[in-house]
Amino acid sequence: MLTVYGDIRSGNCLKVKWLLDRLGRDYRWVETDVLSGATRSADFLARNPAGQVPAVVLEDGRALAQSNAILGWLGEGTAFIPADAYDRARMYEWLFWEQYSHEPCIAVVRFQRLLGGKRPDEIEPRLMERGHAALGRMEAALAQANWLVGAGPTLADLALVAYTRVAHEGDFDLKPYPSVQGWVARVEDAFGIR
Repeated sequence: MLTVYGDIRSGNCLKVKWLLDRLGRDYRWVETDVLSGATRSADFLARNPAGQVPAVVLEDGRALAQSNAILGWLGEGTAFIPADAYDRARMYEWLFWEQYSHEPCIAVVRFQRLLGGKRPDEIEPRLMERGHAALGRMEAALAQANWLVGAGPTLADLALVAYTRVAHEGDFDLKPYPSVQGWVARVEDAFGIR
């Protein structure tokens, strides 16, 4: 059986869980608390030398890390990866952007506020600026379409909804982004996210 090592507080871990649940795949979830040092143990580092969650151990014992790489592996052959080569490339464009321009701001501020206990005045202002710029980019795209790519939900939507839906926990108010708010509800419905 597939084994997922993840911290339930992490959007990167949750997006893997949500896809597995949506696909009806059997898996074993091993709660791995990133704050306790569990990802720095020799046992965990043998699975994922980067010391990060999520990490997946496949049925044959091979390990796979990085949430969007795991989504790509799980999504093979599903409607969540576009058949059209250009749309598939656009999906990957959003996936790469999510990890480079969205998650490093929105998720980091959320972590610092929610789990690190930092006050708003202790947050690096540039992180807030970059987070709002990311939400602005999404708003512009979603004002033109219901989904980030194509006519239905893709892995890009799943990856980006993970931290967008809880952006308020990092003091990113979604009220100025009505298209993003509508999209969050559509993605949650499409993937059965509660």
